[in-house]
Amino acid sequence: MLSPRPEKLKLLPVIALAAATAALGACGDNGSADLTKGKQLFTQKCGACHVLQNAGTKGVQGPNLDLAFQKSVQDGLGRSTIKGVVKEQIALPQGGVMPAKLVTGADADDVAAYVAEAIGKKGGGATGGGPSGTAKANAQNVVDIPTDPTGQLAYQFKSASAKAGKVTLESKNDASVPHNIALQGGPSGPVVQGGKTSKITANLKPGTYTFYCAVPGHEQAGMKGTLTVK
Repeated sequence: MLSPRPEKLKLLPVIALAAATAALGACGDNGSADLTKGKQLFTQKCGACHVLQNAGTKGVQGPNLDLAFQKSVQDGLGRSTIKGVVKEQIALPQGGVMPAKLVTGADADDVAAYVAEAIGKKGGGATGGGPSGTAKANAQNVVDIPTDPTGQLAYQFKSASAKAGKVTLESKNDASVPHNIALQGGPSGPVVQGGKTSKITANLKPGTYTFYCAVPGHEQAGMKGTLTVK
């Protein structure tokens, strides 16, 4: 949620110091902030760009937020102050690349509060666990690989299996974050959200293939898996 350029990391201590006084007076503690909602919004709006261990996001375009604020936390900068800094960055991003006001009002407060509390902490259960198990083709050689329903940049399965020949991959997306399913070197399904399904079909020989989300930044954030065809 800060600058999407890694080199801007060096500006964070300056930004924090400049905003600290105002932040302390403006935000106090987390009060009525909804940290669960903040985590979901952060994952949906910011996870494609930023690493935050607690959220399970692995974005590569923007700074690693755990590292960006690590020294500030070690030096005793209060998390309420960090919340103020993050909220200021949401409203007025540094560097002019990240769009201003990705979230506003109470949502911005929830995201800022969540980020401040999550920095340097391992993932919890607020948005569910990561992908597990293997998605297997049905009798029609159709493989169901739904996306994470909370908006996390992940499929519910990290691996899948099917028989050689005509293979169909279907990915239902219940979240509001747009996703699709695609095969590297093969077809790419429509980008969908809100309960719709992205679907592709290809004739595949035995071997291993990579399925992934072709929405910019999502594959780089870890939204991919391995399809084994036998």
